[in-house]
Amino acid sequence: MTSRTYTCAIVGTGAIATAHAEAVAQSAGRARLVGAVDVEPDRASAFAATWDVPTYPSLTDLLDAQRPDLVHLCTPPGSHLPLALECLAAGASPVVEKPPVLSLAELDRLRAAEAAAGVPVATVFQHRFGSGAVRLRRLLAEGALGRPLLASANTLWFRDDDYFAVPWRGSWELEGGGPTMGHGIHQFDLLLSILGQWTSVTAVAARQARPTDTEDVSAALVRFDSGAVATVVNSVVSPRQTSQLRFDFERATVDLEHLYGYSDAHWRLTAAPGTPDVLSAWAGDPPDTPSGHTAQVAAVLDALDAGETPPVSTADARVTMEFVAAVYASAFTGRTVGRGEITEGNPFYGSMAGDGAPWLTATALDGRSPR
Repeated sequence: MTSRTYTCAIVGTGAIATAHAEAVAQSAGRARLVGAVDVEPDRASAFAATWDVPTYPSLTDLLDAQRPDLVHLCTPPGSHLPLALECLAAGASPVVEKPPVLSLAELDRLRAAEAAAGVPVATVFQHRFGSGAVRLRRLLAEGALGRPLLASANTLWFRDDDYFAVPWRGSWELEGGGPTMGHGIHQFDLLLSILGQWTSVTAVAARQARPTDTEDVSAALVRFDSGAVATVVNSVVSPRQTSQLRFDFERATVDLEHLYGYSDAHWRLTAAPGTPDVLSAWAGDPPDTPSGHTAQVAAVLDALDAGETPPVSTADARVTMEFVAAVYASAFTGRTVGRGEITEGNPFYGSMAGDGAPWLTATALDGRSPR
């Protein structure tokens, strides 16, 4: 491994940019922030004053001036692909917030550009990097927990109508989807990273209460190559907010409950009768590391130092994005969707909405606005 200081820039200085800037600042000198861009000058100026960096009128200007190693894309999802393509063309690695793009078609285009440029892309799924998730994946791989049998991932959040007043929120064209795409994706990405390849999805989605084009709730039944079965529920209409994961293995149940991030204190293991040794295995390494951008940025820098593809790769992200597309495809067509089924030519390949959400078709027919 080699060690160096990586230069980083941030595009989009809204709320999530702070988490990225803090992750860079906490890298113990392994990375430093060299510039920022935002379409709103006042917001960019405030961010620049906080983090003592220059701002630039555009990504093009920033790339020309700083030649950064990494560019953190913290903008609305609809802008991720063109910005990432510009970074790759300039030889900078994009670090792309979730959801990385709007569709499988866009992700495949990003992967092709990544391969052509020879420059890696990292997608932000920071819940994979907390010590509890790292430990769980290790114990499962070692066979300490036995086979996975049953699991659940619940993202039960609350967003009021005012939240969706921001123009890009709740829009298929700009956000790519509702809570399945933009909120619950962290929980079920973690679920997928632990349980491995999924095989089929049977889902429902509905617009229950919010003034959006997209769903505000979805629920899915998922089967995995291992034989495990899982449920995945995503909501922005749930007043008691919680994020929950549960895994039932042959030898133990492992629970996680938090809201927007976890530490080891949020995990609980219950051994099956006759398997007390599992408890001592769970208490082992690694040391307590909270989930979050700091943990993922450290993992990205470790990979770059080692000359490896930084996590989470676009190949990994495609598994999660294909799952999202399958949830929408199943919900809108009323049938089970298998892995590998959504390919070029399928309406859900080019848009998570496919040919259009059922409620949008209904409102078009009676002349009402969906918002």
